[in-house]
Amino acid sequence: MNYFIHPNGICESKKIGKNTRIWAFAHILPNAQIGDNCNICDQTFIENDVTIGNNVTIKCGVQLWDGTIIEDDVFIGPNVTFTNDKFPRSKKYPEKFLVTKVERGASVGANSTILPGITIGQNAMIGAGSVVTHSVPANAIVIGNPARISGYANSNKTVKQDQKSSQDRTKLTIKGAKLYDFPKHQDLRGSLIASEFRKDMPFKPKRYFIVYDVPTKDVRGEHAHKICDQLLICLRGSISIVLDNGKIREEIKLDSPSIGILIPHMVWATQYKYSDDAILLCFASHEYDPNDYIRDYSEYQSLI
Repeated sequence: MNYFIHPNGICESKKIGKNTRIWAFAHILPNAQIGDNCNICDQTFIENDVTIGNNVTIKCGVQLWDGTIIEDDVFIGPNVTFTNDKFPRSKKYPEKFLVTKVERGASVGANSTILPGITIGQNAMIGAGSVVTHSVPANAIVIGNPARISGYANSNKTVKQDQKSSQDRTKLTIKGAKLYDFPKHQDLRGSLIASEFRKDMPFKPKRYFIVYDVPTKDVRGEHAHKICDQLLICLRGSISIVLDNGKIREEIKLDSPSIGILIPHMVWATQYKYSDDAILLCFASHEYDPNDYIRDYSEYQSLI
């Protein structure tokens, strides 16, 4: 046996990886699968239809029920509550329990509750005591009850645009991304912003769309394009844009109609923190094609 079981632990499964440590009063049922180099702490219960990857830490007082998948390098804090049935009744069981997945590198804070049938994306962070009712995007930081996105892990936030020098105003960390500073004209009659597609834009648009009336709790985007480039302008209010090239993330706040951001193809983009009055205008370099979208972050990472 190349793994450790505390004398007061109960491990009925033989599918335990090397160097995994199972501590006192943990109970693991026969069909559970646990990978290498895991740490299963005291008072943990793991049911049969549970798969746990490598290098996983499960702190004290956690129960993993049928239908739970934990991928590599996940941290689960003490007393996290997983569920697998939206409408539980005593002695009544669904034909199949909902699958809950925690993807590679994610962390789930102490005393969180995870509703069934959702996915916590790669490297996401769940704040302590949160109640997670919907799937969480990769790299997102969520807190509260119900849990809402408060930020993105390891994202570099740009300096407010009017605080940057003119020569640095358009520079972004993500290769190919760029801020456009459109000229604004003001007088007693109001303000005017005008541009010519051929001269002032990075491409001649083939379509546009407008996003508005977005609840502040909601997130849009969460995809990349294979060939389509986009130019986003916040006409009213404010919006935060997170750009991700698979290695680094950068967050930019759009809060003026004189500022646009070019999102090149093959860059993962997310929009969140919509103000109540936010109106977002998007110009696209190509006509709509559903096959141009990459909506799965794991697929995006494999493609780049």
